[in-house]
Amino acid sequence: MNTNEIAKLAIDALEDKKAEDIRIIDISHISTIADYFIIADGSNKSQIQAMADNVSEVLGRQGCHIRQMEGYQNANWILMDFQDVIIHIFDRENRLFYDLERIWRDGVLIDKESL
Repeated sequence: MNTNEIAKLAIDALEDKKAEDIRIIDISHISTIADYFIIADGSNKSQIQAMADNVSEVLGRQGCHIRQMEGYQNANWILMDFQDVIIHIFDRENRLFYDLERIWRDGVLIDKESL
């Protein structure tokens, strides 16, 4: 699978669990850590963990295994590293506090159809 296909599957998996305000930032031209950041938020710990579980399951079935996951137990910011696609799932408060969209504003905000 290519990076765009992985990103699309991840977004679909997030949408299946009612993720809110999904953003895709293309960082390929400004960083070597990944091609895309996908940022989403949920309304409570159970939903945030369910989103992470669904992403892991959907991508895992396609042979894309997570390299690392951080923050699952607290579920206020779960970081999922799929090498060229890094997924950030926040609760609303922490998303506003960390404001990754501002920090990575040199990246290009794209929509799912552009992948």
